Amino acid sequence: MQQRSFIARAIARPEFGPFVLLVVELAGFWAINPDFLSGQNISNTLAFTVELGLIALTMTLLMTSGEFDLSVGSLFGFSPVLMWTLFNSGWTSLDVAFVVALIVAALIGLVNGWFVTRLKIPSFLVTLGMLLVVRGTALFVTDGFPQRTWSAGGHWLAQALVGDFYIGGFRIYMSLFWFIAAAVALSYTLTQTKAGNWILAAGGNPGAARARGVNVNRTKVALFVLSSLMASLAGIISSIRTSAANPNSGTGYELEVIAMVVIGGTALTGGRGTIIGTVLGIFILRVMRNGIVLIGVPGLAYNIFIGAIILGMMALHSWLERRHQAGT
Repeated sequence: MQQRSFIARAIARPEFGPFVLLVVELAGFWAINPDFLSGQNISNTLAFTVELGLIALTMTLLMTSGEFDLSVGSLFGFSPVLMWTLFNSGWTSLDVAFVVALIVAALIGLVNGWFVTRLKIPSFLVTLGMLLVVRGTALFVTDGFPQRTWSAGGHWLAQALVGDFYIGGFRIYMSLFWFIAAAVALSYTLTQTKAGNWILAAGGNPGAARARGVNVNRTKVALFVLSSLMASLAGIISSIRTSAANPNSGTGYELEVIAMVVIGGTALTGGRGTIIGTVLGIFILRVMRNGIVLIGVPGLAYNIFIGAIILGMMALHSWLERRHQAGT
């Protein structure tokens, strides 16, 4: 009876569905093409997965609080453009340019939070407007062309963010450790700290949260700032790894990130979030993108699979939620 109760609780968790789907994906792609689990393919998949994953982690907290940020994709492209423009023009060192890019990103997040909490404009509209402003600025500064290439391989910042080493046939980038550290820290914050309770309360029942003394507005503003900072950091990491700062980088990432978070089990309406589920959602979509190419499916069909996964996981989450509420 106790074992059955444990299994029932495990199935009821929002992470259960994504975990099963990820296992099925891995097994299916490997069965069709054994090269799918080769060291080189896994290394290449992880390199980009963790960059997009950094944005998804903070988006989880923001969506748990009941808000969205559609400007993260534009910041992914804008921040490296700003950093390398400052550095390539000789105006400042790479270290200072990096800090300036993060500060500007934080200010953008602060503006997003202020518009949402003070002016009471829905975050969807605020961040959509900011997306256009930031993306337009990046395109204007660069005349729509990527920044010229550079050599930053020996710089300590490049080594700290994107330095790589090999373990057997696996190429590991330092960005993987930044992703792991962020996932652990944010998961602990959401589940084990007072700040996590504030985030859950802000998304679940803002009125009750305020009555209990939670500063809902401050909590949401802090999350918007964190979301912008992480998108900026992810874009800079990507630019160093690829030696390119393209103003169009990150186009469409905001929707893919939200899909990762939703697939992982975070509620669209706020009040429930899971970092573990988001990590699973991140790998589900990135494994899907990589796997369909390896088995010969046209890459343009990727969005079909994303849409099908989202619909399927939403149906599963809804069914599990109804079972949980019914006590079965």
